[in-house]
Amino acid sequence: MGRSSAKLPFTKMEGCGNDYVYVDAITQPFPLDRASELAQEWSDRNFGIGADGLIVLARDAAANLQMLMWNADGSRGAMCGNGLRCLARFAEANGHTDSREFLVMTDSGPRAVALLDAGRGSGDVRTQMGDVHCGPKRLVEVLGDSYEFICGDAGNPHAVTFVEDLDAAPVERIGAAMQTHPEFPGGVNVEFVQAVGSNRIRQRTFERGSGETLACGTGAAVAALAARQVGNIDGHHAYVELRGGTLLVIGEGPSLAIEGPARSVFHGEVELST
Repeated sequence: MGRSSAKLPFTKMEGCGNDYVYVDAITQPFPLDRASELAQEWSDRNFGIGADGLIVLARDAAANLQMLMWNADGSRGAMCGNGLRCLARFAEANGHTDSREFLVMTDSGPRAVALLDAGRGSGDVRTQMGDVHCGPKRLVEVLGDSYEFICGDAGNPHAVTFVEDLDAAPVERIGAAMQTHPEFPGGVNVEFVQAVGSNRIRQRTFERGSGETLACGTGAAVAALAARQVGNIDGHHAYVELRGGTLLVIGEGPSLAIEGPARSVFHGEVELST
């Protein structure tokens, strides 16, 4: 007998242009064993839905809301600030919470989220990022050139370098090379950052597993902390300008939060062979 198929509802969402396909695995069956394969298929911007990856809403063994994440290349992601903000709105829109503030379990631990306005399915969200850490500056040789990086962690690894001209930064070339660098055996998210004013920076990110994206929430948190470390930020708040919008980073570290938009783009159904 041939394989049968079923239609699986999904929602495309974005936070500052960082976009994911969202699937509700609480109210419908979803083959988690195929998630890596489906993330690659659906993320394709020419032959799929088009996204930076796949995020599945589930419940853990204790019935807590849970975020399961796969990057566009099918690799697992541990944490995504923009993805988590959108997941909070997705959970609200699908009727899984009536609270304005609640916890979501991630592979990096529990994260508190707060829905800041009444827009059901879309609106601003504050996400607690947990403890974010940055190390000292270090020189790393990449493709024959030396770059000064501040390496940090926000539930996933980051390397931040400061540049004079962000628009001319070799994001794709250096970011891709860093994914196979011996100093980062598991790959790394690479942030190129330019200071543009008091408590304001611009950022571009090459995300491991996805390439350059329009925004990176965990990257914004690490970049803000690194900018504070080198004296570019001295206030309690920092504005991080990304290619897809602006995020507000709150706190002086190590505990940080980010605020920004989460928007439902469209709903659809995809045929899933069974």
